[in-house]
Amino acid sequence: MSKKYSLHSRAGFLSTKTVLFLSLIFSVLFTQNTAVAQGDGIPTDEATISAGEKLFKANCTVCHAVNDKVIGPALRDIHKRRNLDWIKAFVKNSQKVIQSGDEYAVNLYNEYNKTEMTAFDFEDAEIASIVGYLKAESAKEIVVAAEETTTTGGGEAASEEPSQFVNTVMIVLLVVLVLILAVLGMIITMLKKYLSQKDDLSEEDREIADQTFDVGALVKSNAFLGLMAFIFTAILMKSAIDGIFTIGVQQGYQPDQPIAFSHKIHAGDYKIDCNYCHTGVRKSKNANIPSSNICMNCHSSIKTESPEIQKIYAAIENNEPIEWVRIHNLPDLAYFNHSQHVQVGGVECQTCHGPIEEMEKVSQYAPLTMGWCINCHRETDVNTKGNDYYNKLVAKHAEHSKESMKVEDIGGLECSKCHY
Repeated sequence: MSKKYSLHSRAGFLSTKTVLFLSLIFSVLFTQNTAVAQGDGIPTDEATISAGEKLFKANCTVCHAVNDKVIGPALRDIHKRRNLDWIKAFVKNSQKVIQSGDEYAVNLYNEYNKTEMTAFDFEDAEIASIVGYLKAESAKEIVVAAEETTTTGGGEAASEEPSQFVNTVMIVLLVVLVLILAVLGMIITMLKKYLSQKDDLSEEDREIADQTFDVGALVKSNAFLGLMAFIFTAILMKSAIDGIFTIGVQQGYQPDQPIAFSHKIHAGDYKIDCNYCHTGVRKSKNANIPSSNICMNCHSSIKTESPEIQKIYAAIENNEPIEWVRIHNLPDLAYFNHSQHVQVGGVECQTCHGPIEEMEKVSQYAPLTMGWCINCHRETDVNTKGNDYYNKLVAKHAEHSKESMKVEDIGGLECSKCHY
């Protein structure tokens, strides 16, 4: 009995051990398959994706877009082409990955003219959030931009049509006026001819019928001379007043710059965010002119043979600043804070600087006069969303008015706001 029991016990032990072993293998395989199918490490929650979107737009849009090739490849479905660990390594140090002989990285480097990607000192979680945003964007359908292209392409024609219509209307009205004057002249001539043939006209009527238009007498008359003097004086005074009001106004000022920098190419074609170069616009009084090292983030490997880029290299080698010519310049008596308007107020750059993304050569778009600023304060709604500072002001304003709260309602017209 003891032997049989011993054999059965051993057999039971072995079978149990085998079952446990097989179960362990099955669980490992199942876990790995589940991780591949469901757990790729890419975040899916909205808060992280939103943070990734901000990081992507602030740092990556200079060279990349989701659906379009820019300086670098389109990043749609990047999570399907490469795993998260590879992406993290490439973002932190692309040259290290390339030098390791990674076939995908080497092919990518050669395909894009051996353009070296900037190394970013991101945390792993930050890179994961960016990939999460790209994954979310990749899941969306690509919107065909045919309608937008048609609209944009016909913009010039559309803008010309109203002008042509107005010109046509003016010409038609002028022709009608000339015809009316010609008809009136014919009627007057016929009436005079008819009256002159009558024998029973009085001397006064005969004098009127035989009367001719004397241009010389009209020009020499006191009434005509007085009218001409008044018109001349009015035009002269208006020109003088307009000239006085334009003192210090540099609207349209478009100086030559030491380097031919095109905002149309950078901000328009490549969609580079204004804040990438003008780094102080959201956090300081001044937007600041970008230094040479910001240019070198891209131009250390892009268009290096361009004569204009060579000027940047020369400035760096000689340790000299690029002497950009300032275009927008308020007088010292006026205070303006970029961060207050852009960060807090949510004012777009184009509000003051015009369609900067369309300018090959920048000019001053707005007059930047006191009246222009005041009108803006009268018409602009206060951006109160997500800012608890305005809660009590909004509540007080709602008690007295049904209209939205404007900048003038919170002291935007007070002299001390801009003159201190």
